[in-house]
Amino acid sequence: MKKSFWAGLWMVALLAGCASGVKLDDVPVEDKSATSAAGGATSQGIGDGQNSVKGVLTDKSGSGVGPAGVGTVVYFDYDSFVVRSEARPLIETHARFLQANKQRKANLEGHTDERGGREYNLALGQKRAEAVRQALTLLGVSDAQIEAVSYGKEKPAAQGASEADYAKNRRVEIRY
Repeated sequence: MKKSFWAGLWMVALLAGCASGVKLDDVPVEDKSATSAAGGATSQGIGDGQNSVKGVLTDKSGSGVGPAGVGTVVYFDYDSFVVRSEARPLIETHARFLQANKQRKANLEGHTDERGGREYNLALGQKRAEAVRQALTLLGVSDAQIEAVSYGKEKPAAQGASEADYAKNRRVEIRY
């Protein structure tokens, strides 16, 4: 099921890219993979050891934080809005958290590095946020619980012009 889910998610992201009036293919795509700082989920296994279903630590206090001990940033490749495979566990953990806490809402904030024009980067940041949103909804999260917004290149996580700085800025932040 997971394989078909991610294949479907890839198709949705591909089709979403075709629907925009902003051309995202004007800039040549290069494979400059960055490392992920997404971190692993803190969870407890459920069952007799043969079941791979994992529980999620929940926060029902409404304090504004998500699942305990879990990263909140999904990183992207240069000029791409395709969710990387290493982000799957992070997204799945946030999906379980949101399903367990139906009153909670999450903002998905899309960001880009400084390369490219303002309009282009706003569109790319929105597509990144929408890709994470689509992944969450395909995992069962209510659409009413999540909002996707783009900041483009306006709020960099790292200052500088190195590839490492650029990689830190190509992200979606999940905020509760």
